[in-house]
Amino acid sequence: MVSGSPQFDQKSGPPPVVLTIAGFDPSSGAGVTADLKVFAAHMLYGASAITALTVQSTLGVRRVEPVLPELLRETLDCLSADLSFAGVKIGMLGTGEVAGVVAEFLEKSGIPAGRAVLDPVLRSSSGRELLSEDGVRRLKRDLLPRVGWVTPNSEELAVLAEMPVPAREAVPAAAERLAKRYPGLNVVVTGGHLDAPDDFLRTAEGETRWFAGKRIETRATHGTGCAFSSALLARLVLGDGPAEAVAGAKAYVAGAMRAAQPIGKGRGPIL
Repeated sequence: MVSGSPQFDQKSGPPPVVLTIAGFDPSSGAGVTADLKVFAAHMLYGASAITALTVQSTLGVRRVEPVLPELLRETLDCLSADLSFAGVKIGMLGTGEVAGVVAEFLEKSGIPAGRAVLDPVLRSSSGRELLSEDGVRRLKRDLLPRVGWVTPNSEELAVLAEMPVPAREAVPAAAERLAKRYPGLNVVVTGGHLDAPDDFLRTAEGETRWFAGKRIETRATHGTGCAFSSALLARLVLGDGPAEAVAGAKAYVAGAMRAAQPIGKGRGPIL
């Protein structure tokens, strides 16, 4: 149970089912395993479809092996025939073909765009490229028009908005440019790459707000982006409005970082 979060009432029946479409991290610090931990903490039932296998640990990513697009498509079709999804979080994609399969799934899934959160994973925290150039093109062309939320950091925002984002002052203009390009899109720029870890929200309706953060001295920083986007989805599914969902997701990640125990020899997981 997450302190201060909206909670699903177990007496009302089965919990909402939420889906993560992302890569597999064998150290369980990021990707689908991290997302499932976040969903469980919010008392939601999580299902998953893996887009890529990775060889990695807290010390970094050694290898990435995308799954066959046909395998992902079959997985999503199989799950959809059995489960009704209240929302979806999309993380690492790896290739343009995989991005295309996810776009096709979103088009026919019936999941409201307002409960589809895209975390545009372009590089690992250790610097390894995690999405091909074709994948970035397909993400912009096919995925962004079909989701209601995107959660880039400042470096990812620069790629998506196609303009430099060298400092905090450039974030609002880049977020505005991205949101106007895709009507209905809420843009949350996570602040981990900024001098002060403040997050910025530009809603689909044009409202803007900064969410102040404090730098937390810890080695447990692996998977912060995954946890934020999946916590954001959880809170949206549980009924939060845009600002409340962003504030709650940010507080969840900060609390997890403060409470994390040291695991591994590198950048440990927050969960």
